[in-house]
Amino acid sequence: MKKLMIAVLAAIVLCPAEVSAQGFLRKLGEKAAEAGKRKLEQKVEEKVEREVGNKADEILDGKSTSTSRQNNGDDAEVAQDDTPDAVAQKSDFVRGSVILFEDDFAGEQMGEFPSKWDISDGSLEVASVNGKKYAHSNTTGTTVFSPLMQNMKSYLPDVFTLEWEEFMCKPGDIDQMNWLIYFYNGDDELANIYKMFRPGNPDVYGNYRFRKGGGASDGVTGDLNWNDLQKCVKFGQWNHFAISFNKRAFKYYVNGHRIINLPNVAAPSRFEFHVSDGYPYRGVGHVILAKGAADLYQRQTTDLSAVEKAIAETGKFVTNNILFETGKATLKPESMDEIQKVADFMKKNPSVRFEVQGHTDNQGSDAVNDPLSQQRAESVVKALEGLGVDGFNLRAVGKGSHEPVADNKTDAGRAKNRRVVFVKK
Repeated sequence: MKKLMIAVLAAIVLCPAEVSAQGFLRKLGEKAAEAGKRKLEQKVEEKVEREVGNKADEILDGKSTSTSRQNNGDDAEVAQDDTPDAVAQKSDFVRGSVILFEDDFAGEQMGEFPSKWDISDGSLEVASVNGKKYAHSNTTGTTVFSPLMQNMKSYLPDVFTLEWEEFMCKPGDIDQMNWLIYFYNGDDELANIYKMFRPGNPDVYGNYRFRKGGGASDGVTGDLNWNDLQKCVKFGQWNHFAISFNKRAFKYYVNGHRIINLPNVAAPSRFEFHVSDGYPYRGVGHVILAKGAADLYQRQTTDLSAVEKAIAETGKFVTNNILFETGKATLKPESMDEIQKVADFMKKNPSVRFEVQGHTDNQGSDAVNDPLSQQRAESVVKALEGLGVDGFNLRAVGKGSHEPVADNKTDAGRAKNRRVVFVKK
């Protein structure tokens, strides 16, 4: 304010004939308004930076379990994770390379039956919660639904991944929900995974039953580890579920955390979703079925060598396994495994510099995709910095949809075009 007064008085001294007392007051008011506006903008920017930093901390909480951080000026101690190392390091999901079926329901009309699905019991319609559309069971009984495929009895390859999202109410908001996924070979049931969500202790629990592979007559049964589920399920939010099957090995994940790991089960040919009971958000969002999966018993060192090999052979590492919320730059939790691989490589090679490129498909206009791809690249850079990578060695660049590597006319092509590329500089 002192500088402002000096500037105004200087103007009076230099131009006494043109400046009256009334004019002086008017100019003083204008200068004060401008100064106030700049101060307000500065405070808004500071608050936005704090909020973005806090959101990044939330994303990375699972990677930092013994440190403390500031949160809006308050001390927030991150609890020490007492999970055994064998459990804590079991996020190894890798999406298959060829998309066979994908539906995020974004193009569907609210209240109508979702066009890519079929039902054998109950009723289904497109609904929305927290800004995301999904297939909703709108009956009080059980709804059984499955994707529309050319051969409805046999469409699962011998190596596949299946992903979907579910919205979890906060404990106390619901009475209960029974939720199952069934696997079949034709009409013959091979496996099912059952989950229940309810207020109380535990809030999440369930069990599973599988038929063994190789023609064995017995099966495999077990309970879902409710303690693991309690740690990884996010109430009041969308949650990511995934399955990886490789000829005989079956793995089941919740938000990137592996819950089931079976070495020898019978190979399925199709699946069904079953939902029932009084759950207000009964259904699934953004389903992805893909051919291919991680190698049997793939080790973390193998994952790291894949990054090293790609950089050595081509000078860049291309991945479709860094995922974002639809239309946003918010990283999904399951993306952190892939980002961790890049972070490990960069910390092992501290002189390497990367241009982090964000690429989109051509759905939407350049006016939306160009800044979105830039923001997504910046989110990846921020996540890498949170894992200990020197930000000096990272540069975020948004490429939009201008450099496709596949045909944008197909779901599989668009999935390949939605990628993050690390180019060595």
